[in-house]
Amino acid sequence: MNMNISFEFFPAKTEEGAAKLQTTCTQLAERNPEFFSVTFGAGGTTQDGTLNTVLGIQRMGHEAAPHLSCVGASREKIRGLLNTYRDNGIKRIVALRGDLPSGTMGTGDFRYASELVEFIRAETGEHFFIEVAAYPETHPQAKSPAADVEAFVHKVKCGANSAITQYFYNPDAFLYFRDQVQNRVNIPLIPGIMPITNYSQLARFSDACGAEIPRWIRNRLQHFGDDREAIRSFGLEVVTTLCENLIREGVSGLHFYTMNNAQPTLSILDALGY
Repeated sequence: MNMNISFEFFPAKTEEGAAKLQTTCTQLAERNPEFFSVTFGAGGTTQDGTLNTVLGIQRMGHEAAPHLSCVGASREKIRGLLNTYRDNGIKRIVALRGDLPSGTMGTGDFRYASELVEFIRAETGEHFFIEVAAYPETHPQAKSPAADVEAFVHKVKCGANSAITQYFYNPDAFLYFRDQVQNRVNIPLIPGIMPITNYSQLARFSDACGAEIPRWIRNRLQHFGDDREAIRSFGLEVVTTLCENLIREGVSGLHFYTMNNAQPTLSILDALGY
């Protein structure tokens, strides 16, 4: 399988979590990913954690891309983070709007991720390879699906190099979105892949971010109840088949949301022969 893969982590909050994350990174690094990305906490909760995690991955000899969320942030704050990342040899950034921290009234100097992308380019030129987000099933706060497509196209034209999608389980949603944008933007559109290991957790995430769990998948996962092995086996089958369909459709990469666990993603890659 000749394609790029990448993996997402979130910053560990405990020493035990940090040790586990290092082990996870070591295991996944054996699959020669293009890069690892590290999420960014709202309201400053894990911004230091993002930096420390990214630098730790970099010290292990791998390319790391910090998520950079702009909502609620000032230009000075973002400029400082950009300078820190550039000074530490980071060359890839995942540029996101992000969610306002609870209890925060102001939106800061940036309303949309497109403005962040423009700012990064104005401040740092072509230093950073910029990833942005895409929503095959439409951003939950978009005025309409058509408006969401227009916003994505505008964001790309502000200076993005590549896009990673929200996770999904219906390949037709991704393919339809790709068809809508592929004649208007000339960047890779990388599917985001979420392994299925825990139904209640997945349902909570999906409800929050607007990702659909198709009814037939929900029904089976609910039927399994607390049978973790049955959920794991079914989830592996579903997500592997999804990836196989996407690979047949010619995607140039897959981006795995690992939740800091190596094995679910490794099982999928093994099933794909990667």
